[in-house]
Parts: sequence; C-alpha cells; structure tokens
Amino acid sequence: MSNTLHALSDHWRNRYLLMRHGHSQANEQGMIVSSPERGIENFGLSELGEQQLAQRVADWQWSTPTRVVHSDFLRTTQTAARVAAAFQLTPRVDTRLRERHFGELEGQGDDRYPSIWALDAQNSEHQRHQVEAVSAVAKRMRAVIDDWEQQVSGETILLVSHGDPLQILLTVLANKPLTQHRDQLALVPASVTQIGG
Repeated sequence: MSNTLHALSDHWRNRYLLMRHGHSQANEQGMIVSSPERGIENFGLSELGEQQLAQRVADWQWSTPTRVVHSDFLRTTQTAARVAAAFQLTPRVDTRLRERHFGELEGQGDDRYPSIWALDAQNSEHQRHQVEAVSAVAKRMRAVIDDWEQQVSGETILLVSHGDPLQILLTVLANKPLTQHRDQLALVPASVTQIGG
C-alpha cells in the first residue's frame, strides 16, 4: 500500500518515508502492546509480517532510502532491519518514534482503541486511562523530522514507527487539528507514505 503526501511548502530539505512496522505478533493476538517494558524485547513480527516485508522490499516503489531510523520496539526494529539490509544501510534507533503509550489499556484487547480515539476526537490533550496525549505524541514525532531537517539535506530518510504515531504525525504535517488524526485513511502494517522531496 502506498500513500503520498505532497510537500506542503518548499521548505523540505529531505525526503521522508514513513513506514508502519509489518504485521506483528501483537496484531495477530489482537493485543495492545505499547509499553517499552513489553514491546522492546517481545511481540516482534508475525509470519505474515515477515512475508509482507519480503514483498515490500522486492517490490520497492519509493525513493531509495539513504538512512533508516526506527522505534526501539521489536516489531519496528525487525522491520527496519529487513529494509536496511536490502539497501546496505545500518539502521539507528530513535526512541521518539515509539508506539503511543496506552497506559491502563496495556495488554488488553485492541478493541479498546476506538474508545480512546473517540476521546482523542474531543480533546488532543486528554490522558484518560493514563494514555499518552495526542499532543505529546505529535510533539515528539514532529521533533524527529525537525532535527533531521536541521542536520542534513538531500537525504531520503526512512522512519519506521507505529500506526497511531504516524497518523498523528501526518495530521500535524497536513496542518489539521490533532483531534482529526483518525479521520484519514488508516495506515496498514508495512505501508509506506512518502513526504517531502
């Protein structure tokens, strides 16, 4: 699956490929795994996820990445490693790309997501159930791009992260209210969205 968000201005110094990790064991089990304590060493890619990535790399249709940066969760680390290997790159970790923390819902069924998204649509600052606020996710995700924009130019940087953080980032980049982050097309596992450049 491919999504393209055209540069919103001429200020981009780099091109970014935003990639959601491949289908994971957490997806397979229908479970929320958002805490570093559980997500860094466990719940990596499922067999389907491995197949998705093999296909994604074989059929790569985006710009060739010059850097690969990823969340330190196992599912994103494994995704980044597969893509980086294909382009002879060394992936690096940025913890700001981590999954949104879902607080008290950790380990529960992923059928709990819609109740949080409904609250998000009312208030991007809410922290009900000790969930990380949309505004906080937006700030850390945007900071990743801002930092790369200051450090380098002319690069194609693959950022491997998670569904909610990436949708929130895309909402920020589109200058839309954060309360609308679930209004756009959901990012499926192993999808790539190109921005800038």
